[in-house]
Amino acid sequence: MPDAKPRRWRRRLWISLVVLLLVAAGLWAGNSSALWGSGEGRPSLLAHRGIAQTFPLDGVQADTCTAGRIHPPDHAYVENTIVSMRAAFDAGADMVEFDVQLTADGQLAVFHDSVLECRTDGTGRVADHTLAELRRLDLGYGYTADGGATHPLRGKAVGLLPTAQEVVAAFPDRELLIDLKNDDPADGAALAGYLATLPEARLKTISVYGGDNSVESVRSRLPQVRATSKAIMKDCLIDYLATGWTSHVPDSCHDTELHLPQRYGRYLWGWPNLFADRMSEAGTRVILVAGDGEWSEGFDQPEDLDSVPTGWSGWLWTNRTDVIAPRTGRTPQ
Repeated sequence: MPDAKPRRWRRRLWISLVVLLLVAAGLWAGNSSALWGSGEGRPSLLAHRGIAQTFPLDGVQADTCTAGRIHPPDHAYVENTIVSMRAAFDAGADMVEFDVQLTADGQLAVFHDSVLECRTDGTGRVADHTLAELRRLDLGYGYTADGGATHPLRGKAVGLLPTAQEVVAAFPDRELLIDLKNDDPADGAALAGYLATLPEARLKTISVYGGDNSVESVRSRLPQVRATSKAIMKDCLIDYLATGWTSHVPDSCHDTELHLPQRYGRYLWGWPNLFADRMSEAGTRVILVAGDGEWSEGFDQPEDLDSVPTGWSGWLWTNRTDVIAPRTGRTPQ
């Protein structure tokens, strides 16, 4: 008589496989963006530094002077100026991001680089100059697309460096994202001191991101302000990877902001639209960044939109709102 043990073993194996398949099917069904995600909206647009000059990313390092390698300009805007931010909003941006750092006299200057030589006709560190000194600079002085043979933006941005206060005042009813460029608690404390003077309704339209230390200075004083940093995003995503299969959004993912490189999103439960919906319900914005997210790569050309998930209703990071907005159903304002 044949031994019954192999048959029992095979039957248990098949039962185990069926159970695993049912569990996998349940996880897929419960986290299927196709089944549950809205996927019917249009993306919101985050204008990185207003409308900016773009540059090729190949070979870019942390110390690369990107103003010295821009694409041939087809507009005359210089990043982080009020005129470039207004142009972005007029083109259809839903939010503008700008950079902030402290000056020698404790002012919140809007400027990206820690030093002046790359973009301007000044020298030295921003932190070693007063606001009055910085206002005398030509912010477009260093931009060139041909290795320094010509400088098409020279003279077009003299005296245009604003303060954080001036940007907030210029756009009183618009969403703004402030990037603390220096991971120094003093910078965060200075920004928090200013933000604390604003009405609660205005604070709901302002978000902050940057280094862990500077952002923590803002959060500790103003926990109601939406803020994010690498540590905050890492905590959220790790917790969500562990629990998101249940559709639960952990507390670490509530009321914050996630800047996600497009190629990493596919590892998240419910990606793309169900994930964005879950985060939205938790008060968190999901901003899709082009490439690997290392050098503020944006969705800047029409072909870049081909990689955006169908029906994406989260946010897109762009340096060229003027190019992208018309292709996402917006009309100039």
